[in-house]
Amino acid sequence: MPVQAGIVGLPNVGKSTLFNAITKAGAEAANYPFCTIEPNVGVVEVPDPRLDKLTEMVKPNRVVPAVVRFVDIAGLVRGASKGEGLGNKFLSHIREVDAVIHVVRCFEDPDVTHVDGKVSPMRDIDTIELELILSDMEAVERRMDRVQKMLKSGDKKAQQELAVLQRLCAAFEDEKPARSIDWTPEEAEIVRNQFLLTSKPVLYVANVSEEDLGKADNALVQEVRARADREGAGVVVICAKIEAEIAELTDPEERTVFLQDLGLEESGLDRLIRETYTLLGLITYFTAGVQEVRAWTITRGTKAPQAAGVIHTDFERGFIRAEVTAYDDLVTCGSQTAAREKGVQRLEGKEYVMKDGDVVHFRFNV
Repeated sequence: MPVQAGIVGLPNVGKSTLFNAITKAGAEAANYPFCTIEPNVGVVEVPDPRLDKLTEMVKPNRVVPAVVRFVDIAGLVRGASKGEGLGNKFLSHIREVDAVIHVVRCFEDPDVTHVDGKVSPMRDIDTIELELILSDMEAVERRMDRVQKMLKSGDKKAQQELAVLQRLCAAFEDEKPARSIDWTPEEAEIVRNQFLLTSKPVLYVANVSEEDLGKADNALVQEVRARADREGAGVVVICAKIEAEIAELTDPEERTVFLQDLGLEESGLDRLIRETYTLLGLITYFTAGVQEVRAWTITRGTKAPQAAGVIHTDFERGFIRAEVTAYDDLVTCGSQTAAREKGVQRLEGKEYVMKDGDVVHFRFNV
């Protein structure tokens, strides 16, 4: 299942323009609140030069990159938790994603209206955050009612869950999100099972004007960075309009020249995808054979059998060992055969913790 990231933000902050640039899906992006009524979904390849190099070395029949599934979710207004605007649809779709990409307007433009009449990143962030908190509070209160009934029947686990739910309610009353609370591993598992909106990690996308791109942060971006630092969230500064132009350039050389003219080493979209991986603690390993070279996404800290299970459950169930070569070693050697001959290919067992860039062949038997 691909990683899922929901792109959210108030109307007219550049959210749909950004989504269009990411996926070239052509979602309507008019200057009108709620123009994106149904969520648009796009699957985007994760840029990874290592995959390109492996393809060049192996010359496989096909290449399969890692992907991120982006969901563009309709604009949110105050009262969404109560069903105002398109709130109910917004909230139901955001529960399904792994991370929240929160687009924040950090540009002034009299031709692009703001739903509150004035550009204020902190107010915009607070508006969405509060609606998510209120929605989570309702969900937790409903769950508390059920857990209290379970307590009466003698359910021992219910007491621990109730304590977690009470802490959540206290935080929500203080307008603090679930992700701001420190949990033990056992408590964190209980929280995960609640599927709370405010437990999801957040990456802020500061959408600036063409004039501000590549320059020192403007005052609005500085506000967003300060907020992100307090929360432990990430920040990516982009210009959605420029990203839309870059996305139209299909020739790699043209894209490179365009970026160089702007004084940029890479597109904002590439940085956004990379930061999404970092935010979620994800790494990539590769399988490389004549039939297929492929990038696989796993969580940092995953052991070899579970990494094999991403390919197929039989691989995990019947795991014997993993033949592992570090990407850099493989490139230096020039081939898997040379890597084996030089002794840089290793045999790893069930306790091996996968590393980013591992090139692996799994042995299994079922």
